[in-house]
Amino acid sequence: MPLALIRIDDRLVHGQVVEGWIPHVAAAEVVVVSDAAAEDETQSLLMRIALPEEVALKVLRVDEAPAYLASCATKPQKVLVLAPGPGQVLGLLDRGVSLETVNVGGMHYSAGKVQLGKAIFLSGEDRAALQEIGRRGVRLEGRAVPGEPPVALLELLR
Repeated sequence: MPLALIRIDDRLVHGQVVEGWIPHVAAAEVVVVSDAAAEDETQSLLMRIALPEEVALKVLRVDEAPAYLASCATKPQKVLVLAPGPGQVLGLLDRGVSLETVNVGGMHYSAGKVQLGKAIFLSGEDRAALQEIGRRGVRLEGRAVPGEPPVALLELLR
């Protein structure tokens, strides 16, 4: 089964993902791609608790994720991939993961970031990573929840 959704969201597993995206794509598993989360047992435990019992969770470092995601292609269940930022998605592409579309749903404000969409604030590094992802032929859509119309982020980045 191909990956059902690849989403950039700095909050990772939270209400919009659990109540909105998981049912929308009928995901049976969530794969979090984050070196920091993979090294933080407490964060992994909190994400496990936040998910419905029947939804599996895998928290992987960026360098571990490509092999695992490749194995998901033979599973019958749909997989939702979460990354906290565009750097992790670019890391997946660098390691040979093929992606068609990436949903950018939550990159929240912090000092020095510029607003691009309703809940999308970018640093210069984020902007450069998203532009590189786009240059590699990946469609970037801005959308917080499934019911919103997608926004073509590459057009906004120009």
